[in-house]
Amino acid sequence: MAKRIGLYPGTFDPLTLGHVDIVERAVKLVDELVIGVAVNLDKGPLFTLEERVALVAQEMKAIEKKSGVTIKVTPFDTLLMHFAESVKADIIIRGLRAVSDFEYEFQMVGMNQALNDEIETVFLMADARYQAIASRLVKEIARLGGEVSAFVPAAVAAAIKGKFAKS
Repeated sequence: MAKRIGLYPGTFDPLTLGHVDIVERAVKLVDELVIGVAVNLDKGPLFTLEERVALVAQEMKAIEKKSGVTIKVTPFDTLLMHFAESVKADIIIRGLRAVSDFEYEFQMVGMNQALNDEIETVFLMADARYQAIASRLVKEIARLGGEVSAFVPAAVAAAIKGKFAKS
């Protein structure tokens, strides 16, 4: 049987516990997981692309070891389907927090299928504990001096504090 390769794309700015939860679920479905860290300057990132890749890669080491699934963290700045094809992905993993996420994701699936109907999209629901966590809200809380350690891994919380200490 061929190796199943999954792709979990996102900006991960910052990586949240919700993202980590989706990765922990995704590794149960694939033999290899590529986490595609998107450039997406339109969102006004807090972290540079290099910083985001490093933070995600650091957090994935424990999941890779525990699951036995190879996890690669790779930046990309191309069309998602072109990136998926380049990493030979069989499935694209998307995390859902709320019903409002589904409408946008549903539209994306339709467009992606028109580009390549050989790559399936799989939606994974975040654990109820993480459904309210959004990277945009984490950044807002941190910017206003709030504590974010309940929403992000410890190393990410420290990096966020470091960013706002410089401001």
